[in-house]
Amino acid sequence: MKTLVLTEKPSVAREIARILKCNVRSKGYMEGSSFVVTWALGHLVTLAEPDDYDRKYKEWRLEDLPMLPASMKLKVIRQTSHQFQVVRNLMKRDDLKEMVIATDAGREGELVARWIMVMANWRKPFKRLWISSQTDDAIREGFTNLKAGASYNNLYDAAVCRAEADWLIGLNVTRALTCKFNAQLNAGRVQTPTLAMIVNRETEIKQFVPVDYWTIRADFGEYFGDWRNHDGNSRIFNYAHAEDIAAKIKGHHGVVKEVRNESKSEPAPLAYDLTELQRDANKRYGFSAQKTLSVLQDLYEQHKLVTYPRTDSRYITSDIVPTLASRLKSISVVPYAEFAKPLLQKTLNPTKRFVDNSKVTDHHAIIPTEHPLRITSLKEEERKLYDLIVRRFIAVLYPPYRYDQTTLITIINGENFHSRGKVVKDKGWRALTSNPTEKDNSNNEALPEQTLILQRKGEVKQVKGFKINKLKTKPPARYNEATLLTAMESPGKFIEDEELRETMKGSGLGTPATRAEIIEKLLNTSYIERQGKELVPTSKGIQLVNLVSPALKTPELTAQWEQRLSNIARGEGSKKEFMSDIRQNTIELVRSVIADTTVYKADNISKTKCPVCGKYMLLVNGRKGKMLICQDRSCGHRQPEKQDDLSYRSSKNASRVNQKLISQYSDQTSIANNLGDLLKAALAKENKRDNNIQV
Repeated sequence: MKTLVLTEKPSVAREIARILKCNVRSKGYMEGSSFVVTWALGHLVTLAEPDDYDRKYKEWRLEDLPMLPASMKLKVIRQTSHQFQVVRNLMKRDDLKEMVIATDAGREGELVARWIMVMANWRKPFKRLWISSQTDDAIREGFTNLKAGASYNNLYDAAVCRAEADWLIGLNVTRALTCKFNAQLNAGRVQTPTLAMIVNRETEIKQFVPVDYWTIRADFGEYFGDWRNHDGNSRIFNYAHAEDIAAKIKGHHGVVKEVRNESKSEPAPLAYDLTELQRDANKRYGFSAQKTLSVLQDLYEQHKLVTYPRTDSRYITSDIVPTLASRLKSISVVPYAEFAKPLLQKTLNPTKRFVDNSKVTDHHAIIPTEHPLRITSLKEEERKLYDLIVRRFIAVLYPPYRYDQTTLITIINGENFHSRGKVVKDKGWRALTSNPTEKDNSNNEALPEQTLILQRKGEVKQVKGFKINKLKTKPPARYNEATLLTAMESPGKFIEDEELRETMKGSGLGTPATRAEIIEKLLNTSYIERQGKELVPTSKGIQLVNLVSPALKTPELTAQWEQRLSNIARGEGSKKEFMSDIRQNTIELVRSVIADTTVYKADNISKTKCPVCGKYMLLVNGRKGKMLICQDRSCGHRQPEKQDDLSYRSSKNASRVNQKLISQYSDQTSIANNLGDLLKAALAKENKRDNNIQV
């Protein structure tokens, strides 16, 4: 009897098959003497569409909402149905005694496998492969220590709840908005509050009125000092007051009033989880969150150089400590050898800033594996991301950055001028990078650093001069992907209720694995756009936020849902209660849309008329450039922005010849083969100039 192994991707299946000696290749699977390894292609099974429950849902009508199936159905995804048939046929084989789920070790990976098992009617025993890296040793050890499949039932329940909640909320509210305002609008339990944060920030910026203020800096020759009042504030919002201070200190000497020397220590930043790595990659290299995840997945699966990417922990467990030396050896090549060598010459004793079992749930922090590093085999983007991970891994094992900080207060005729400097004693972990993770520098009251020589209290200082500087208050900065990820991870400051804000610590909008996808979805649906590194809401996005219910656009409800999903995954929450609340939320959200009296007006209307219905089309950002889309959703015609006259006429003629046939077929070739001689002639003529005709 053999064991069936189900992976999520063909690339992972090939590696596992090689290790399990499954050398016989067949269509959709590989087989050996003891194992049969097959794969999904991402999801093979999904939740059924609304019209799978009732044909009336094929038409979008406000009176049919909300859609609340008594129980949710599954269906095989048509595009990958061929692979599902392969997997299902394997599951029916009599010589397979059990199955090992080897999909990604997380919530979505569990859902991929379990839904396939449900649709294929798998009734035999199953186990779970739960590993944090794709190295040969990790896979072998994982198969030696397979987990009981039932141990992950709670994780599966949480995954189902997430999927069904998104179906109920997303599809119902999207249909309600679209039908109500006759526009292509959509909403979701995570994307809408995320969009609302961007829109609210834009509102703050537009409503911001800059105010003039002044600061005063005195030059003492050996150093400079910045004026502070008794509360430590440096801003003077009345110019007459600034002039009074200047007049008061003019012609007077300074006296060193206070000298404060402090020895300070700055520990290394914590190891990376996915969100922190996405933030850093965006700050330093301009990588989008989605790009970071994609490159990281390749480092994990193809190169086997890093551990599991989709983690929310920045710590490792104690059982990983014995492997640290071998991980350091694997990266002991240029340019990391000089930093790894001192660590390998002593016994490693990492602190609780790195090793903390209580702060690791499904997966530990992202760290290098023991797989030998061949840095020349990596693409430039892979090298950049891997470099961040390696340096952070080494840094957290290094001693703290230590320095002596000196603070001076020099008084001139009763006015205090503050100065700060430091002397580095031990670079510690900062030796690893010339661009260390910076702390938040948004505090404008922070004293600038300078080099200070030894000063003594009571010393008299000649005032070489002083300067009044005029400045303006600044509005809050627009979100970029780094700051938006931070806001999504920790939405507590946007929650007004203090008690709820405290309970939301550790929760957020979405998960590390889904936040990048949410940002991309907002971009692809033209709710936001990139302007350089900044994320700016469009008119469509601003209007949508004004149309949806307040409950859906604030972080409270969504953060509560995510926290409850986490509780369900830990066996501490009720799936039934959660879904009951989601259904009630759905009813309330749909009612709020129906009752809304707001008017939606598209402001991206072009001068091009739709060749099908004659209405003016909307200009939107498509994945492959600008697109023109008919503003009437019942028409649905779309075409590239730049389409010459002949192509336009061909499209128009095609639509007039057989508009019904066009609505039935989405494939361009099918349309061309079924139209009459007029269309064929138009296509033949046009194909000489353009092989990509819109019909």
